[in-house]
Amino acid sequence: MRISEFRNGKAEDRYRAAYERALTRLWPGQRTSIDVPTDFGTTRVHRTGPRQGQPIVLLPGSGGNALMWHGHLDELSRQHPVIAVDTIGEPGASVQTAPIKDGHDAADWLEELLTALDVPAAHLVGCSYGGWIALHHQIRHPGRTTGLTLVDPAGLADVGRRFYRWLVLGGLAALAPRALRPRLARAVGNSAILDTELMTLMRASTGFRRRLPLATTLTDDELGRLSAPALFLLGERSALHDSRGVAERLHRLAPAARVEIVPGAGHALPTDDPAAVTEGILTMAAQQPS
Repeated sequence: MRISEFRNGKAEDRYRAAYERALTRLWPGQRTSIDVPTDFGTTRVHRTGPRQGQPIVLLPGSGGNALMWHGHLDELSRQHPVIAVDTIGEPGASVQTAPIKDGHDAADWLEELLTALDVPAAHLVGCSYGGWIALHHQIRHPGRTTGLTLVDPAGLADVGRRFYRWLVLGGLAALAPRALRPRLARAVGNSAILDTELMTLMRASTGFRRRLPLATTLTDDELGRLSAPALFLLGERSALHDSRGVAERLHRLAPAARVEIVPGAGHALPTDDPAAVTEGILTMAAQQPS
């Protein structure tokens, strides 16, 4: 199997420069950036917040990196250590050297990362594809995760044409002149395209070839093995899945989990309703042992 990589050195240099500019503008406060070796490649993480306490570990969605959480960092890091991750195989500062074939490999990569960071227990937060990884990790490596906040996570239902249409239309809208984007964001239901810095970084990533596995639907047996306290935040208008149908499935298979459908929000939940996402993370983190 092939790995995610840039098309050529020029594309990589262009993206690296855009990444550093975005990092400076979106995360001007205190942070420590670390490159962590794993069997799948070197993973870039950014740490902030107090030194003591159980960390909140942030995993981005597909095509994103740690910077997608920039609007949430100040509040999250006031009382909690925060580790924001550039997922291996996604456009960011991580460098993949071995293929990730499935959810088991993705879970093993995350377990290696947390071990190398000396994080014996973590509160995992995953958005979309990052939620899929977090779920696989908790199921495959129970005990490392003490709590989960899953923001419209992938892997809870089969993905249909509606989602791919949403992706394509959102990508086209992101290329439109800035003055047109608010109207287009409402039309396509994707508020993420209004984040100018992240859209600039996304355009710089066109020379990146992403070769990660599809977020396949977790089986009933897998969801039934979910053991850590979990909060599922689902966008009422999510293009990824039927949120009410997903909520019913979760209530049946993981009755101890909390499931909240966020009114009016879509799959771009972190930008559609950032307050609901931040509040959900902090509420779950407060329930975990320090």
